[in-house]
Amino acid sequence: MGLRGKLVAHVEVKCGGELFHDHFNSKPHHSPNISDKINHFEVNEGELGAVGTLVEWRFNYDGEERVAKQVIDHIDEEKKRITFKFIDGYFMELYKTLSTSLDAEENWITWTFEYEKQNEDIPEPLILLGIGIDLIKDIDSHHHNK
Repeated sequence: MGLRGKLVAHVEVKCGGELFHDHFNSKPHHSPNISDKINHFEVNEGELGAVGTLVEWRFNYDGEERVAKQVIDHIDEEKKRITFKFIDGYFMELYKTLSTSLDAEENWITWTFEYEKQNEDIPEPLILLGIGIDLIKDIDSHHHNK
């Protein structure tokens, strides 16, 4: 088994992809009010919707609250794509590199996690991908049921 990998999940949603791009680009601070998967979100440096902004997420992972600090690495308004690079927190103890991209296309949301594990004993970030999928479902449900 290699140390590097990529996990991809496609999730069909009832609300359009534009809503999800907008949520993660400019309104991720609403996530704790929408999903019980997210305990806390804050901007540590910069502004939402800007490349280089440092954000912090707190959520339950494997039975414990974990912190993930990310920098917004890339935003493509035309393709409705946002990439976050993990830079600090629990996951940097497990992975040399870890990034996630969200692509929003019509009624499909795609999460892509690219990573390099610190060593062979580190598991693939499947639980983290599951949290991302659950968050998409919760956001979709929240907006669809309004």
